[in-house]
Amino acid sequence: MRTIKLFFVCMFFCTFAAFGFQNTQLDYNALYKIKDEGLNNSQVMDIAWNLTDRIGPRLTGSEGLKNAYDWTSGQFKEWGLSNVKVDPWGDFGRGWDVRKSYVAMTVPYYQAIIGIPKAWTPGTNGLISGEAVYVDAQSEADLAKFKGNLKGKIVLMPTSVEAKTTFEADARRFTDEQLEGMTSERVSNSNSVFSQRRISDFRRAAQLRNAAYQMFKDEGVAMILNTTRGGGQGTFFTSNGSRNDPEALPEMEVAPEHYNRIVRLLSKGEKVMVEADTKTEFHESDEKGYNVLAEIPGQDPQLKDEVVMLGAHLDSWFAGTGATDNAAGSAVMMEAIRILKESGVPLRRTVRVALWSGEEQGLYGSRNYVQSEFMKNGQPNDNHAKLSAYYNMDNGTGAIRGIYLQGNEALRPIFKEWFSAFEDMGANTVTIRNTGGTDHQAFDGIGLPGFQFIQDPIDYGTRTHHTNMDLYERLQGADLRKNAIIVATMVMQTANMDEKLPRKPKVFETSRRR
Repeated sequence: MRTIKLFFVCMFFCTFAAFGFQNTQLDYNALYKIKDEGLNNSQVMDIAWNLTDRIGPRLTGSEGLKNAYDWTSGQFKEWGLSNVKVDPWGDFGRGWDVRKSYVAMTVPYYQAIIGIPKAWTPGTNGLISGEAVYVDAQSEADLAKFKGNLKGKIVLMPTSVEAKTTFEADARRFTDEQLEGMTSERVSNSNSVFSQRRISDFRRAAQLRNAAYQMFKDEGVAMILNTTRGGGQGTFFTSNGSRNDPEALPEMEVAPEHYNRIVRLLSKGEKVMVEADTKTEFHESDEKGYNVLAEIPGQDPQLKDEVVMLGAHLDSWFAGTGATDNAAGSAVMMEAIRILKESGVPLRRTVRVALWSGEEQGLYGSRNYVQSEFMKNGQPNDNHAKLSAYYNMDNGTGAIRGIYLQGNEALRPIFKEWFSAFEDMGANTVTIRNTGGTDHQAFDGIGLPGFQFIQDPIDYGTRTHHTNMDLYERLQGADLRKNAIIVATMVMQTANMDEKLPRKPKVFETSRRR
């Protein structure tokens, strides 16, 4: 019995040594160098300017994104990073760019309409003019009454999007109470019957929309106008078009105020005429997708083959210049690795930065990368065991206020210690909760530690996310400078631990995927 007790005591201390006594303490000498470089020599806003004002929108497959590949990889080389490459991740499909965008209402009076062609739709092949028709269909049966009456028309369908005056600020920061609330485990209180009804309603609406679009093609409609989430004050949100539909119609997404005015006029029996002149271009010479990668090699002979990654998606939407989504994240991650290189802080493990593409269409760049880099035939390969962590930024321009643990309890004391250095920057919240919707999920999904930061929302959800107003002016320079310092510190600490960051148990991973 004594032997068994001694065995378990030894096992306890060995485990505790691995995860409790390894060097998780903050390296304040390195932290001082990182803060000095990041606060006094920051280039983050210049990086962001290049990605937005100078290069412009960066839809996956567009000329703008290709220009971003060239510029970012050139910067990495100029900074002295190693293994810089524009790395193909697989077939994406044809690219697309807008060359001309004009739409206006001409009857009952003239007024320009705020809008832009929907992604991957063709242009009008010159100026067109047509009568607007409101296809007020609530079911597929309702579509029948419009058959034979839509040739050459410009059509609109019902929408629930409104653009009402609000009495709350567009932009906000998290309060202390809100951040404190994030630290508790979230327990769902959803009504499964209600959720199933919502899913059913969504599917029914999608079926109606698909049936209507097919009828519009058959009828010879000249153009479709639509609107999505309303932001008010001339803000409109863009969405994915059908990238592989060779028979797609010219289609424009417009500001909800302008869309709803036409609907109101038509509903009251007023005649509305619309003219448009749009030109789009498809690119088919290179249909592959690419990521931009670069490294700072590790200095420890025993640990240099292990890797810590940081990244963000480089692609954007195209009605604006993708400033908060996601030039902000790309600029911060570029600045973080520049800080690490320029400050000369020692790094035991290799640090690799990745700028992804295809995120907006389904995390294509990061998901294809992790499958080729860390998996083989559906199973983890040797590189899987060598990655310590991946850090991601993709929640707009707001200041980092903490980090999501993605359910990894073992990291709570480690990250709380590291974030203690940033309490004066307002960043010290560590939550066990998961967050989704961006590239860290590609890593988390194959059992690797992948993390996204808690960020102040600012006006991301109300004004900039996927909108025509996602422009340089929306960036918060002070926030981005702080974010780069925090990311660089987290990466430095992870790179210099004796062991890799602890991972979630495989049992948890298996149950989570069911």
